[in-house]
Order: sequence, then C-alpha cells, then structure tokens
Amino acid sequence: MLEDDSETIARRLKTAVVEATGGLTCSVGLAPNKLLAKLSSEMQKPDGFTILTMDDLPRRVWPMAAAKINGIGPKANERLASFGIATIGDLAERNEPWLIENFGRSYGAWLYRVSHGLDDRPVVTYSEPVSMSRETTFERNLHAVRDREELGTAFKALCDQVAADLARKGYVSKKIGVKLRFDDFKTVTRDVTLPSAIGDARSLRKAASSCIKRIDMVRTIRLLGIKAGSLGRPAAVQEAEDPAQFELKFD
Repeated sequence: MLEDDSETIARRLKTAVVEATGGLTCSVGLAPNKLLAKLSSEMQKPDGFTILTMDDLPRRVWPMAAAKINGIGPKANERLASFGIATIGDLAERNEPWLIENFGRSYGAWLYRVSHGLDDRPVVTYSEPVSMSRETTFERNLHAVRDREELGTAFKALCDQVAADLARKGYVSKKIGVKLRFDDFKTVTRDVTLPSAIGDARSLRKAASSCIKRIDMVRTIRLLGIKAGSLGRPAAVQEAEDPAQFELKFD
C-alpha cells in the first residue's frame, strides 16, 4: 500500500485532534521547513489548514509582520522598526552584510536566512521530558489550618497523579517540588533533591511534604502544584502501594 501524501496526513491529524479532545480544533501548516510551517499555521486561524511553498514567499509571507517570526522578540522588533523594517518583506530587502553590520554576525545572518524562508533545523518528533507536574486551582481560597482536610485530599491526589504519570511513562525522579499560589497571587516554590530517585506515590508525598514545611503559610491558598524533576529511566520502576490514610500537616 502506498504511503499517504502529506496533505492527507495533515488533514487526518486535524480530525484526530477533534476526536481525541471532544471537539477542539487546531490549525495546521504544511511547508518545506519548520519556519514556514509555523508561519503557515498562523494564516488561517482558527481551525485552518494552509499549504505553503517557497514560491508563496513574496505573496503570502513577506506581507506578514516581522515579529511573526519566532526569534524576533520585542527588543529586536523595536530595533528593526527603527530602521523602517516592519514586515518580513522589508527584512528580505536588506542584504546580508547590512544585517550583520547592524545586528551582529550570528543574528544578522539568521535574519537574512529566515526572511528568505530558509530554515535547516531538523524536525524532532520525540524528546525526553525534563519534568512532570500536576496542579489544581481551588474554587475558593483555602486556609492552611481550617481547610487542612481539603488541602490534604488535594495534595494526596496530585502526588498520586504525578506518581501515576511517572509509572506510566517509565521514569523516576530525584527532584520533587511544590508550588503554592496565595490569595494575593504571589507564587512560592520549594524543592528538594533526593539522594536516590523515586517513583512511588508514598515517597513522593513524603518529599513534597518536606517542601511544604519550608513555606510560611501567612495567606490563604489559591493553587497547589506538585512537580517531579531530574527524571531518569531505571531498569524497572518499582510501584509502592500505601494502604494507610495520609494526613498532610500545614504548619
């Protein structure tokens, strides 16, 4: 059987997203490289599908704002504007030596390439995660003492979810962190690096509890999050069941 062409695969991807999310749509860009694919995916939002070729640059890409290129931030865009460069086409009109003179050898050469739709970055289809986390925002702000039971239940559930995520994907963690957002929207984080990696819910709760003890609970809590970092792949991830009731103490 012949492989499907790129357009068929892209349209199938859109359908798969709708089915998997229960109705959410996405925009897909099909182009010769990552730079143009990113730009083309922005052209027909929402629920768009755009095919872009190198021949389309003058008509469809060059009229776009220069800031649409990922890598041209506010400061760079402001400096471009000081030279009268507002669109990608304006940028493409400048020769490479001029761009290097005004923006430096590396960035100037990059500006020249991207303005002409050139991008040789490889497509990466898989990367190892650096962390896994879960968090929840409460319907009402919770007090560390008066709402201890509700906070403890949420804490246990988040730790269990992170542990399940680790087990499902075959990772263990050596760095456990906690995030709290208070009623004034101030966010506080604490983490602990462990002597050996863990993956079970009980050990994760113990490590996260040690982080919480280092946070001054002076205000009510709006959000609670648990994070597992410094991930690694052991020969086998050991699951530890904890049948006992768990009580979290907020001091």
